Parts: sequence; structure tokens; C-alpha cells
Amino acid sequence: MIVIDRGNHQKLYRQLLDIIKSKIESGEWALGSQIPTEEELCRMYNVSKATVRNAVLELVRQGYLMRQQGKGTFIYRNTLSEGLTMQTTLKEMLLDTNFPVHTKILAQTVMMPVEDLDIKLDISPDKHVIYIKRLYFIDNNPILINETYIPYHICPMLIEERIDSEPLFDIIEKKHGIKITKVKNNIDITYLSLNESMLLETKEGSAALVLMQYFYSGETQIMYSHSVKKIDRINLFLEFERRFV
Repeated sequence: MIVIDRGNHQKLYRQLLDIIKSKIESGEWALGSQIPTEEELCRMYNVSKATVRNAVLELVRQGYLMRQQGKGTFIYRNTLSEGLTMQTTLKEMLLDTNFPVHTKILAQTVMMPVEDLDIKLDISPDKHVIYIKRLYFIDNNPILINETYIPYHICPMLIEERIDSEPLFDIIEKKHGIKITKVKNNIDITYLSLNESMLLETKEGSAALVLMQYFYSGETQIMYSHSVKKIDRINLFLEFERRFV
């Protein structure tokens, strides 16, 4: 068992955090399983309750753990294998894949960052951005609007690609050799604007689901995606990371 190194200058709670995270990411502690109690962790690693609480709270904040009052703390997130794709995750969260899905390209162009787009993409405001807007249909019913923004210098040839018949994720990885290693997903509720309601053929101001995604290759952010879908209220945060060995 990995032990706490008291001769290490790193704070004890950070050492414990790294130990717990490694057990989660390696699969030693399975997704959905309950972690040891505070008392058990104190005995296992010879640390105080304060140290355990600080480590656990930080892992809850990072999305690795979830605390359930009266029940305990559970593994909330681990890593995805290389064989799973982030695009599949998007479809599983927002689209019913039991029915045929087709896509209409509404825009595929180059633009300058507007509003806070430079912050969302972590680029300077004078950098060009590839903008792609797609409308998804299920049984000819418009169900989802997706807007994707990619710094132009990341993948300039993407502006010439045909993107209606192949997932954008696959094009970036397979054709342009850019490995997407992490995606942060933030799901919340929104209310449709006039333009959105017209595209989705519903009433302006109707409640809808909004998904904001931040894609990374290593530590470099390479894409931001914003999706709006007609759906009931939900609020969820997920983060997936792929590890390659």
C-alpha cells in the first residue's frame, strides 16, 4: 500500500488526494463504489480527520467523488478507455440513439472572437476562430442546435472538410492527428431565444437543456462547443479524461 511520506514537503492532504485519485483512475476503486470512511482512511494512512476531509472535499470539487448525506462518499468519476470517444458521450447525453439522427450544416466559416469567446478558448482576442453551427434532427424533427468554436491555428484545414457525414471528433483525431485527451462537460437549463425557437420549431422562452463542452489535447484547449436541446430540466457536471499508456 502507498504510504504518506512525512519527509515530503508536499502537504499531507495533497499526498492523500493523489493516493485516492490514483486508486480511482487505476480502477482499483470502481466507479459507483463507496470509499472507506473518514475513520478508516485516518487509520490506513495515519493522518488526522482534517487531512482526510480536505482531500475528500477537493476530490468532490474536482468531480471524482460524490457525498451522499447519511450514506457515505462514492466514486463519481474515473477515466475513459482509449476506445471510447467524447462524441459518443455527447450523443448518449443529448440524443436518443435508438432513432436515426441526421445533421444540417448551418455555418462553417472563420470569425473573430466575440463576447467572451477568447476566454472560453484561452486565446488572445485577435486570433481567428473556425465557427461551425449544426442542427440535429431525429425523424425530421429538429432537436438540437450545436455551435462549435476552434482556434484557426489548431486545425486550419477543418474549414475545408465535409462535416455532415462524419463526427467532428473523428475528423480532428483521425484526419488531423490531434488527440483529444480531456473534455469538461457542463449541463444546465436555459430558455430558448427567438432564433433558437425558430430553428427548433417551438415557442420562444421554452425551457431547454444547454451543454457547454471544453476540449483539451494535453494541457492545450482546442475546442469549445455549445449545444441547446429541447428537453426537461436537468443540471449535471461531468468530466472525462482519456489516459494513454
